[in-house]
Formats: sequence, C-alpha cells, structure tokens
Amino acid sequence: MVSKLIDQDDRFLGILDRLTTKAIDDYYNPYKLFEWPDSLPENMWWMSPELTTTHGTEAAARLTEKQLHALSRYESINFYSLNVHGIRELLIEVTKRIHTTGFETPSEFFHHFIGEENEHMWFFAEFCLRYGKKIYRQPSGAAVEIPRSDVESLLVFARILIFEELVDHFNSKMALDGRLHETIRGINRIHHQDESRHIAFGRELVSALFEDVKRTSSEEELKDIAAYIRRYMSYSFESLYNPQVYRDAGVENPLELRRELLDSPTRPEFEKSVFRKTTKFLEKAGLI
Repeated sequence: MVSKLIDQDDRFLGILDRLTTKAIDDYYNPYKLFEWPDSLPENMWWMSPELTTTHGTEAAARLTEKQLHALSRYESINFYSLNVHGIRELLIEVTKRIHTTGFETPSEFFHHFIGEENEHMWFFAEFCLRYGKKIYRQPSGAAVEIPRSDVESLLVFARILIFEELVDHFNSKMALDGRLHETIRGINRIHHQDESRHIAFGRELVSALFEDVKRTSSEEELKDIAAYIRRYMSYSFESLYNPQVYRDAGVENPLELRRELLDSPTRPEFEKSVFRKTTKFLEKAGLI
C-alpha cells in the first residue's frame, strides 16, 4: 500500500508536508486573478514558434508569416484543449483514490491538487471558448486505455506525471516569451507555478508505487509496463499534431500535412526535447 511506503519514508513525508504548506501559501483566486481582453491580436504569435509543430520543417518554409501566426493561434487552442481533457481525466482518477485504503497519507495533498487542477481546467477552457470559440475534441487512440489490474494506480499516476511534464515544458517557455500577449504569458506562468509542485509530488508517488509493484511483478510484466508508458508518451506527443488545427488555419490537405510533420526529420528531436526531463526521471526510476 502506498501510504505504508510513504509513512516509512521520512524524505517523502517531508516533501509532502512542504508541498502542502506551499499550496496553502501560494493560493490565489483565478476568477479574480485574470483580466480577459475582448480579443487578442491575430497578427502575432499565440504560441512560441519553436513549440509549434511546423517549426524548422519544410512545411513552415512554404507558409507565409500570416499563415504561421494563424497556425500558432489554433495550435494554442489545441494545446489548452488538451489541458482541459487531461485535467478532467486526472481529476476523475485522483478523486477515485482520495481517502481510500492505501492512499490515506497523500489525501490531504490530494485536496489541494484537486482544487488547483479544477481551477486550471476552468481558465484553460475560458481561454479556448473566448478566443477560439471551441474546445477541440480529445484525440482517440488505443494508448489512452488503462489496463484494469494490480498496476492500475501506477499507470494512472505515471500518465498524470507524463501529461503534466509535457504541459510544463510548454508553460515554462511561454511564460517568459516576450513575443506573446500578456494574457497568454499569464496563464502559462500561473500554471507553471502550480505544476512545479504537482510534478515534484508525482515523481515521488510514481517512484513509491513502482517500488511496490516491483515486489510482485515478473520481468515480463515490468517490460509490459515500460512498453505501455512509452506508448502513452508517443500518444501524448502526437496529440499536439491535430489535423483540425491545420484545417481551421486554412491549410490545404490537413491530414497530409499532419503525416508530413510526423515524418519530418525534425520531429524526433522535438519530441526528445519535450520529454527530456521526463525520460531522464523514468529511466532513473527504472520504469523504462
């Protein structure tokens, strides 16, 4: 049981106490924090160009600056839409475990986690609906399914961690990018502030859960866990490449563009940079 492992780990208990205290000290009211302008300029970057799916590709060289700005606008709406869907999933999974057997010790932090993530989902959805007039649908894929088994909680929290680390890679860069509107920088800045705590907690929890799983798992089962995690990382990254985004930006043959971008020689390095810290952690922990 994870609580038993945490209770025997003074380091984890100390981290949990510090993160809970910081969540209380850093509390803010998002409904009063943000000022939402009626509109945002269209002839500007809505996402750091280095983070867009066309950056450095042959496709980008064929597009005008106006088209690239339009792509960044819809890619930003897709990115925040992915946040809405990802947060909904993690809220469901964490709520299912709060104050249940085995999760007694982290439950106090779960309350802060749930509250903060609910507020994150609100301001990301607010951005999408105000400035994009839509929330893009959640991408489908086999990798999204979580096997129901004795390793379910490990896979759930590994997924949450992967999702949060992917998002934070974008947040941390866009929060500091002077080319972006202050509204865009602001939501990325405040999300990065909270996610740094969630990631610190998630890494500790995933490590503890994996230590518990290793005690009763065969080598073949551990290989299956690693394969699942790698599939989910690929699924998460590829969800950034949404053909509906390319269609809304006025690009011809959006499905062909998606395939071209996924096959681009720049794609592996982009994916590697997004998951650099995540991969380093997962390898060190022995999950992959």
